[in-house]
Amino acid sequence: MHITEKRPVLVVTEADDVTADMVITELNRRCTPVVRFNPADIGDGLTVSARYGSRPPHAAGRLLTPSREADPEDVRSVYWRRPTWPAFADLSPDDARFAAAQTRYGLGGVLHALDRPLWVNHPLRNAEADYKPHQLALAHRLGLAVPPTLITNDPHEARQFVADHAEVIHKTLRATSYRRDGVPLVSWAEPVAADEIDDRIRAVPHLFQARVDKVCDVRVLVAGRQVFSVRIDSELLDWRRDYSALTYSVITLSAPLETALRAFLDAFSLVSGSFDLAVDRAGTHWLLELNPNGQWGWLEEHTGLPMAAAFADLLAQGEIP
Repeated sequence: MHITEKRPVLVVTEADDVTADMVITELNRRCTPVVRFNPADIGDGLTVSARYGSRPPHAAGRLLTPSREADPEDVRSVYWRRPTWPAFADLSPDDARFAAAQTRYGLGGVLHALDRPLWVNHPLRNAEADYKPHQLALAHRLGLAVPPTLITNDPHEARQFVADHAEVIHKTLRATSYRRDGVPLVSWAEPVAADEIDDRIRAVPHLFQARVDKVCDVRVLVAGRQVFSVRIDSELLDWRRDYSALTYSVITLSAPLETALRAFLDAFSLVSGSFDLAVDRAGTHWLLELNPNGQWGWLEEHTGLPMAAAFADLLAQGEIP
């Protein structure tokens, strides 16, 4: 598909984003203009202007980078990938907090207000879909298989939940940058026993989930109406721990399952999302979670699936076909 309309696609992401590079390459093949920027570039690297309440004869707004310019009201789509926001490290802590808030609610507000372009995905929709309890409740309503799950800060209830199930794992409610003694740490899904649970869990809610006796994992990428499903085989409880231990194969999901996953995204007004499923020995596909802005570039490299092309088609068309 080749679309030569002059309205650009905004790609909002950090400087080093290989996945965004893949999509931009596909957009270039379609002769689709792209304006790429990162909110952290505000200042010399990014200028924003917007007018409200009137329509002067000149442009209603402007996004200006060192090499590109766009009227925010005239973009065809926005690819909201992995933007970073400025930290203003050269300012005092109070001034930095003030400046960061002005940027997030100024630049972010100008972008959030755009309702004409197709968003993949709108950041407010991403944020809403990022709550795991909301995901699990919605999945259950849609008839998707959900492992028995408990979210609690009550140690007695947590120990009882562990006692009621053959094996239980603990997962974080949200991936969060974390350092201990200056060393970055990553949280994985881990087994948990009843005698490991004590009153310390009262401090915050924890997520406990019955372990699926799985034969494989499945990562499903939905981009518009296209569905890409990849089986991931390993001996790992959490396959993210060691990508070198994984093998991949392209699979096709059942039509009812694909329909349910699309309905899941529609309920959150999302155009795209990455689902993680675990398949048990009976062939049941258990929904573990949705990442509304999940990584997929490495899967295209291993499988040859045209994922970047699917995103480029969406962004170039500016609508879901």
